[in-house]
Amino acid sequence: MATIKNPISFAEYYKVDPNILSRRGILNPMLNVDTKLFIDPVILKNSKQTGFARQATASFQSYFGDLIPIIKAIKTREDFAWRTAQGKLYFHEVPGTCLGYTSTDIRGSAFGPFLTGRLIDRAKEIVNLGVEDPALFILLPLLEDGVGADRISDMTTNIILKDIYQFTSSACKALGIPTKLRIKQNGDEFQLPINPTQSKPTPVLLVPRDILRDLPVASDWSEVADVVSANAAIRARVNRFIGDIWGLRTREQKLAIRKKILSSKQAFETLLHIITEAEFEAYDLDRDPEGLVEWHKVHESVGKIFPIRLALTGPPRKQAAIDLVCKIIEQFKTLVEDKGLWKSLWNNGTPRNEKNAQMVFFAVADTYCKDNGLDITPEADTGSGPVDFKFSAGYRVRILVEVKLSKNPQLLHGYTKQLEAYKDSQDPVSAYYLVIDVGGIGNKVKSLHAAHRYALEQGQQASEIVFVNGNRRASASKR
Repeated sequence: MATIKNPISFAEYYKVDPNILSRRGILNPMLNVDTKLFIDPVILKNSKQTGFARQATASFQSYFGDLIPIIKAIKTREDFAWRTAQGKLYFHEVPGTCLGYTSTDIRGSAFGPFLTGRLIDRAKEIVNLGVEDPALFILLPLLEDGVGADRISDMTTNIILKDIYQFTSSACKALGIPTKLRIKQNGDEFQLPINPTQSKPTPVLLVPRDILRDLPVASDWSEVADVVSANAAIRARVNRFIGDIWGLRTREQKLAIRKKILSSKQAFETLLHIITEAEFEAYDLDRDPEGLVEWHKVHESVGKIFPIRLALTGPPRKQAAIDLVCKIIEQFKTLVEDKGLWKSLWNNGTPRNEKNAQMVFFAVADTYCKDNGLDITPEADTGSGPVDFKFSAGYRVRILVEVKLSKNPQLLHGYTKQLEAYKDSQDPVSAYYLVIDVGGIGNKVKSLHAAHRYALEQGQQASEIVFVNGNRRASASKR
């Protein structure tokens, strides 16, 4: 979570039913907040968007197929073949997909010259083993530090950009979405929708939901290990050439495995076979186990389904702003405890992580702040680290809200130390500690109340503690 202002989704801005996008297998992106999902080249070929899958896979294979002879021709670093390969592996930032780790900057994370050079050296090492399968480039991020999910996605997006343009253009035409931005790519011209939240003309690029993952396979040893561990035939081959990769834990162990993989053609091809033939699945956006898009849904619906008007006359002053934040917290508590919002905190009987709970609170709070002239800043930098939320009305009125789940082992520390440090650096007019009970709270309630009483006895401005029952509810018929 980083600074987010007035989040809006593609469906909301272009007035498209998000369910229609979902049924068509298209991601509904937030236009000014990156969704923490990534295009994974490993699962491109499995997309149910068959035309797109066929063409994008062909584009990916063709691109790297043309690169292998260039890699083979390299004699020395910086010779002509090396510089040609550098040009092919230097992937620029692609605006428009609204995917990745950044929040207000939707441009992605490009490959720099240093990292590109390391990738060339690693590719040359693999080609020298006798491996000439274009798919070898899928494994480079797994074998090279510094190539994470953002860069895998950025690399893939660059290579299949023309196919994404075509997919976006066709989807918009079918849905009657206006496309006012004209872009040329490799001799073809495409009409694309504009992202209204960006200062420069930037397209919105729509992508199939089933090519997205929360962490691409080629950067995650643990998932490869799961496949190996579950398949006896593959496990035998792995043991023969690589060793027990499912036991990887430390950086040193991973480096040792990488050395083994690069020791022979057979070892490398064993790993390549695991990656390219195993059935890796896309991120389940409907179940959304990590809560990556759940807050989007809450943000779009809560104000329409449960509207409250907290109108103030003029800019909110100190007490009026405090009252407004209190009412927003009360509304959040009501929605969770009585209106079914607790469901957004859970996935299949397991509470989602704390970041999801914070974003669900933000989705509710932002809706009501926008209607009542109050600013909310997620993860505001206080000088002592980021507090979850800062509400503000002008320069002098600042109200802090920290959101924690009951299962957090640092729950008491967060109240007595963390929030107090934020208060010291921000000098707020008020601060609130919002505890969402999803189980495991035990004696923490007593400890928090005791800490609150102690602060009052010491003459301190004690932060208010608000408990919200976020536990699962039985259906009405079973209560």
